Amino acid sequence: MTPLVSIITVSFNSAMTIEKTIESVKNQTYKNIEYIVIDGNSTDHTMNIIQKYAFIAKVVSEKDKGIYDAMNKGLALANGDMIAFLNSDDHYINEYVVQKVVDNFLEYQVDAVFGDVGYFSPHKHVKLSRRYSSRNFSSDKLKNGLMPAHPSLFMKKKIFNIYGIFDSNFRIAGDFEFIARIFKNNAISYRYLPEILVMMQLGGASTQGLRSTILLNKEIMLACKKNGIKTSWFHLLSRYPRKLIEFVFKGY
Repeated sequence: MTPLVSIITVSFNSAMTIEKTIESVKNQTYKNIEYIVIDGNSTDHTMNIIQKYAFIAKVVSEKDKGIYDAMNKGLALANGDMIAFLNSDDHYINEYVVQKVVDNFLEYQVDAVFGDVGYFSPHKHVKLSRRYSSRNFSSDKLKNGLMPAHPSLFMKKKIFNIYGIFDSNFRIAGDFEFIARIFKNNAISYRYLPEILVMMQLGGASTQGLRSTILLNKEIMLACKKNGIKTSWFHLLSRYPRKLIEFVFKGY
């Protein structure tokens, strides 16, 4: 069986990074991929780069109301049996990622598959700065603001049909809110792969300093409240020692 996998990339002025993202999709050994790029009407050379690649199935370039609005546009176009998002400054760690994920979907008959994410500095492309491990994720960790590494998450399309799309009222925690919505009652089955699937560049919307950190935690608090998850500032702040461990012990 070769189910169709839809991979969605959202971009805006990503000319410096998006080619590596696209190449990492193009080079996958698993070929039944529908690649969708949603661009926010970039003013740099992003679209020139995108248009070089004939294998991209669908391209939209227009203004949007934020990243989650753009992601929802991608979902509306996706026909895949499984769906994943790959940011325009991230890339798959190797060419076997999608094949491994599909193999696990077929073998274990689960609703979602996810692994780990490796963070790297844009100035040190080879060096791993931090490893975000999804190893110990469970629904009771949501109250701490912890979730599976979203760039590594592949889900069956039916999950979106059942639980809906991203809440575009969120600026940077819409992915957490969606994950809280679908994982809070252990309603879906999943499989964890104990390896890095995606390399993620530091400096994204959720890693841009104190102001971003404050907004992120406020939105996580709101997402928990929206989904009936009891939490507190103590619970949310308790995850930061773990982040320090991730910087120190990158390979655990």
